[in-house]
Amino acid sequence: MNRKVDVCIVGGGPGGTLLASILAEHNISVLLLERTNGFAKAFRGEHLNEEGEQVLKQYGLFERIEELGLLRMETLEYWMDGQKFNTVYPDPAIGHLGIHVPQAHLLQAIVEQAQKYTSFEYLLNTTVKELIQDEHGHYTAVKALQDDQVIQIDAQLIIGADGRHSTIRKLANLDVTIHNHGYDLLWARIPAPENWTPSIKMALVDGMQISLFTQTNGFVQIGWNIEKGSYPSLRTQLFHPFIEKLIEAFPQLADSVNEHIQSWRDFVLLDVFSTTTEQWEKNGVILIGDAVHTMTPTGAFGLNSSLMDAHILAQWVLQKNPFDYSCAIERQKQIAEIQALQIEKEQKFQDAFVILS
Repeated sequence: MNRKVDVCIVGGGPGGTLLASILAEHNISVLLLERTNGFAKAFRGEHLNEEGEQVLKQYGLFERIEELGLLRMETLEYWMDGQKFNTVYPDPAIGHLGIHVPQAHLLQAIVEQAQKYTSFEYLLNTTVKELIQDEHGHYTAVKALQDDQVIQIDAQLIIGADGRHSTIRKLANLDVTIHNHGYDLLWARIPAPENWTPSIKMALVDGMQISLFTQTNGFVQIGWNIEKGSYPSLRTQLFHPFIEKLIEAFPQLADSVNEHIQSWRDFVLLDVFSTTTEQWEKNGVILIGDAVHTMTPTGAFGLNSSLMDAHILAQWVLQKNPFDYSCAIERQKQIAEIQALQIEKEQKFQDAFVILS
C-alpha cells in the first residue's frame, strides 16, 4: 500500500502530535505514524512549565486539557531527616510551580483537535523500517510495517519525533553524542496520603536526590536518583533497608509506601542520559524533541522543549516554500542553554541543599 502526503511525522508523542495538528490546520496533508497500538502507551514527562503552558494556550488546547484533568503545583518543599525546612511559593503572576498533565489527557486533547482537519491522518501499530532516497540522496519516502502489511509513504518532508532511541535518526545516519550524567532514576507511583497538597518535595538521601511530584487523581510520583549503572547491584541487596530510607525522608508516606512498594519490581528504572546532535536535518529529514536532544529529568524540560520544537518548526514550514531548515540553528542554541542549565542544577543540587538546610 502506497500513500502520498506533504509531511510524514514518525512518533505520536506530544511534539509529533502537536506539529501534526498545527500543519493540518493550515491544510498541509500530514500522516502521523505511531508504533504502539494507542497514544500515551509509552511513559513521557508529564510536567508543564510556563513555556509549555503558553504553547498549548496559543493553540487553544489548554482549556480542553484542563477539562480532562490537570493539577497545579502550589509549593516546592525541601526536606531533611523527615522534616520540612524550606518552602518556595510561586510568583503570584504565574500562580503555580509547574502543572502535572497526564500524558493521556495531553495527547487526547491534541489528537481531538487534529481530527477536525481532513488533512490529518494517523496510523497506529506502525513501525518504520526504511527511509527511501531518490537519485540525489534526498529522502522522499518512509517504508513501514503495520500488522504485517508493508506501507510506503511518499512525503516532501519527514519528521523524526520518535524519542531518545529514534529510528529515523539512525536510518538517516545522523550522528548523536551521548552524555553520561552519573545517575539513573527509579520511578514509582503510589496513592497520596490524606491531606496531601499539590507540591514538589525534595530530599537528599546518601548524597542522592529524591523528588516527589504530586499527580492528578490523588497520586504521588517518586523519582529516586541512584548511581549510574548501580541498579543490578542494588537488586541483589535486601529491599527493606533501602525502602526505609524513603520513609525516613518522608514519614507521611509510610503507609502508602509499605502497601504499594514491596519489592524491586515496584520500581521502573530510567537509564538517564542526554544527547546532542550537531545536524538536526538531512536531505528532507528533520528531528525534533528527544530524537535530536534527549533531556535528563532535571527541571522537567523534556516535554516542554518538545512542544516548543513543534511550534517553531511549524511556523517555518508554514512561512517558507520550499521548506527551510535554518530554524534549527537558532533552536539548537536555545537547547544547548537548557541542557547546560540541567547540568548546573544537577551538579549544584547537593551544595544548594546543604546551604538551604
